[in-house]
Amino acid sequence: MSLGEGDRAPDFTLPASGGRNVSLGAMKGKPFVLYFYPKADTPGCTREACAFEEALPALGKIGIAVIGVSRDPMKPIEAFAAKYKLSFPLASDVEGKAAEAYGAWVEKSMYGRKYMGIERSTFLIDRDGRIARVWRKVKVDGHAAEIMAAAKSL
Repeated sequence: MSLGEGDRAPDFTLPASGGRNVSLGAMKGKPFVLYFYPKADTPGCTREACAFEEALPALGKIGIAVIGVSRDPMKPIEAFAAKYKLSFPLASDVEGKAAEAYGAWVEKSMYGRKYMGIERSTFLIDRDGRIARVWRKVKVDGHAAEIMAAAKSL
């Protein structure tokens, strides 16, 4: 299933860092960024999370929240959030249901070996729960700025 602009965002409810739960329903009426990352505390995922944390005050000024999602269990997610002082929720999708619903769980290939994993993907979801923008195969550098520019149009 490939989600596109204007599609209704798939529902999710996940445990998140800081003892929180995050869900599409709880975000109703609020635009937000939902991003999927492969693994907590790896170089690319750390750069991406820190870039979102740095952009958080500017995103907050325009009313945009951020939620990160990986298939990691809560313990490494909590350690990752604490280590880098990440104030936005990082959610645990251990079963991969949200990643699958958003099309972020894909076949990948490294050194000729095929395996399933999270494709770095970002979804900008509007206040009505519809997908305003989709970024697939995200390159970390400059991505938070790109999100910021797109979010201003909501």
